[in-house]
Amino acid sequence: MQKLRNIAIIAHVDHGKTTLVDKMIHAGDMFSKHENPGDLIMDNQDLEKERGITITSKNLSLRFGEYKINIIDTPGHADFGGEVERVLNMTDGVILLVDAFEGPMPQTRFVLQKAIELDLKIIVVVNKVDKENCNPEKVHEDVFELMFELNASEEQLDFPTLYGSAKQGWMDTDWVKHGDTIIPLMDAIIKYIPESKSIPGNKQMLITAIDHSNYIGRIAIGKVHRGTLKENDMVALMSRNGDIKKSRIKELFVIEGLIRKKVSEVESGEICAVSGIDNFDIGDTITDPDNPEKMKSMAIDEPTMSMVFTINNSPFFGKEGKFVTSRHIRDRLFKEVERNLALRVEDSGSADSFVVYGRGVLHLSILIETMRREGYELQIGQPQVIIKEIDGKKHEPFEELLIDLPEEVVGKAIDIVTQRKGEMKSMEARGKRTILKFSIPARGIIGMRNQMLTATAGEAIMSHRFHAFEPVAGDIPRRINGSLISLETGSAIPFSLNNLQDRGKFFVSANDEIYEGQVIGEHTRQNDLTVNVTKTKKLSNMRSSGNDDKVKLAPPILFTLEEALEYIQGDEYVEVTPKSIRLRKIHLKEHERKRAPK
Repeated sequence: MQKLRNIAIIAHVDHGKTTLVDKMIHAGDMFSKHENPGDLIMDNQDLEKERGITITSKNLSLRFGEYKINIIDTPGHADFGGEVERVLNMTDGVILLVDAFEGPMPQTRFVLQKAIELDLKIIVVVNKVDKENCNPEKVHEDVFELMFELNASEEQLDFPTLYGSAKQGWMDTDWVKHGDTIIPLMDAIIKYIPESKSIPGNKQMLITAIDHSNYIGRIAIGKVHRGTLKENDMVALMSRNGDIKKSRIKELFVIEGLIRKKVSEVESGEICAVSGIDNFDIGDTITDPDNPEKMKSMAIDEPTMSMVFTINNSPFFGKEGKFVTSRHIRDRLFKEVERNLALRVEDSGSADSFVVYGRGVLHLSILIETMRREGYELQIGQPQVIIKEIDGKKHEPFEELLIDLPEEVVGKAIDIVTQRKGEMKSMEARGKRTILKFSIPARGIIGMRNQMLTATAGEAIMSHRFHAFEPVAGDIPRRINGSLISLETGSAIPFSLNNLQDRGKFFVSANDEIYEGQVIGEHTRQNDLTVNVTKTKKLSNMRSSGNDDKVKLAPPILFTLEEALEYIQGDEYVEVTPKSIRLRKIHLKEHERKRAPK
């Protein structure tokens, strides 16, 4: 058996996981001299590169001396917690990465808690010690306190710590007198992470991830817990509820570098991919057909938010997308459920719409963004939090919210959060900035980001994670201003937009194609207002068409997908196509909107 280490790298969003993995890849000499893989090698999806976040966990392996190290790069955002929980089952230890200035953040706590529950060996890496005003020693103490609070064992509390800068490519045990390579971290992995042992006996492997190939179908990924898997072996597949189906392994793959390498057998301790087995789910066990033994399945945190996904039935449907029918959308959503553990899809009672449950607005918006890039057209309803009944009382999800902002705007931020039923837990000054910690209903966070950024001149950094279900907190103020709704279908005429500028802010530019019932702006008052911006100037011998050349139109407000989802009200949809994001009323005709509340 080769000398093997299985590790995951866990951290809060943007603390430098993927950059650190890049440097480890280079330390493992995986690329030839003529190859230039670039930066953020592991962020292979376009969305990950654009947003600078990891969305799905990735596996790679590298050789360091005579050792093979399997590394899993995990997402840091709590909305993708389902990913983190799964992959930690495949590892023997974790590298906990913490920013030397920010210290432990909400997601740090979330991913660390999972690692401690699984009794994994932890190496702490304090990254970005080249930042100004950073305090690595205090961060080290904060991590110790956090682990103590999370009931870490004495062995886990005796963790090794390295300091460094992944960007500059060095790690060392001392951040003042340090070397200029990442080798000390590699040495620490070999020294402190327990070796992945080979356990003889009947085969056992827990399926912790699923991949799909157009050529060989579904692929089960997991760590072989016991025994040896061989090509063409007969195995039993045990589902979570104990049902047993016999099957045969067609092909086996292990990770070598960034690619999968086909092998004839895999010993226990190694992470592998198995093809040829049908109808399996995450949490199922591949085991011996004669003496089937089930492994303990994973408990996955429940979804906290739901949205209605429906077909695009606006007047502009089918102009930009390839997949527009309810069958297309249904097939795509159920295909996503197979891979995305924290997602649930239910039929809504109507053939054209589905209720999709997820971990938060970001979790669901990433799915919507992926679908629109694949050519789907769909409409999304207002995000709703999931209300549970516990002991006869209604409970809703509460989140732990951290806001990092300049000290002079602290008052404004506290005011915004308390209006939304947030309760302040702590306030800590760090240099010229302040860290505020709140407990707030998940409903209160929807739509708050824009308001917070406006009040703090774009300086606030917000992060939050699900905390627990608590009794419902009462009414939370939503958007105060009403909508400006288009009366007719046509082009937005600059002359009309100019005349209506005092009525509100517009979301459309001059000459954009719009349709009746589309939300084209925000009214200055609380009520909705239907306006006609397709009206051209009446020309006569007293009026010429050229007098309005000096019309000054304010630039339109353009929404990202998340902002649009957080902005809409209960009687509105976000229409998403491969090229456009539009807001619209569910009822396009004005007389239908008046009749709907009755």
